[in-house]
Amino acid sequence: MTSHIDDLYTVRDYLRYASSQFAASGLYFGHGTDNVWDEAVQLVMRSLNLPLENNTLFLDARLVREERQLIHERIERRISERIPLAYLLGEAWFMGMPFHVDERVLVPRSPIGELLENGLQPWLGDKPVHRILDLCTGSGCIGIGAASVFGEAEVELADISDDALAVAESNIDFHGLRDRVRTIQSDVFSNIDGQYDVILSNPPYVDAEDLADMPQEYRHEPELGLAAGADGLDIAHRIVAQALDHLSPGGLLIVEVGNSWVAMDEAYPDLPLTWLEFENGGSGVFLVTAETLQEWQS
Repeated sequence: MTSHIDDLYTVRDYLRYASSQFAASGLYFGHGTDNVWDEAVQLVMRSLNLPLENNTLFLDARLVREERQLIHERIERRISERIPLAYLLGEAWFMGMPFHVDERVLVPRSPIGELLENGLQPWLGDKPVHRILDLCTGSGCIGIGAASVFGEAEVELADISDDALAVAESNIDFHGLRDRVRTIQSDVFSNIDGQYDVILSNPPYVDAEDLADMPQEYRHEPELGLAAGADGLDIAHRIVAQALDHLSPGGLLIVEVGNSWVAMDEAYPDLPLTWLEFENGGSGVFLVTAETLQEWQS
């Protein structure tokens, strides 16, 4: 890739240049943006620690050489190595909040964020929320997002991966939530005690066929956070089997299974799962209440 560092000077120059390079490169967008322009805006603006919105004031600002060099290197790596932008920046946005991310965790992108922004309504009703579990937490974004919505709740972030939990710990501190958010090393429910009013989970759910066909960008993410057996349901089966023991009366279980939703629906013909719809995109998330699980198991 030819360097044009001495030909480009302003923020506007680099937004145009990044957009052109990305459009010609055949990149896959699936880690926070879905188009060339948004990817370029995020790379350029966040490399300069500038806001993603209300930033037109900066468009004609000239960049110093070190800034131009950094942006050019990140554009080149995004194209040549197919590294997700969030890893290049060390940052991803979820529910309007920034999170530390690196290749120890998946890049946040769950539609569960939209449910949380709506306060889990109408499904939660007037049930008070005292305890929340984010199972298979990764970066901690879902649980920390839940803590931001339910300001009195205690939240536990559980994951089998010590590496992932280290990232989640950094995000707890980053958002100043040490007083009511903590991490637990746990293989699904193996180290989980007590009951929760809400259990949220974005577990591994990629089936073997999809795993083999993934774009190169996804191969930078930890396979432990993606692969879930032939049908993508290895972890989801364990969650459904054990969740009732950890749900309070009236509690909600919300699980994302993505493209494996058809297999999930077929695997539980007698369990009435509520498949949720989203205004901002996304699918494959089911909700089931403690009472429905109780009736099904009995």
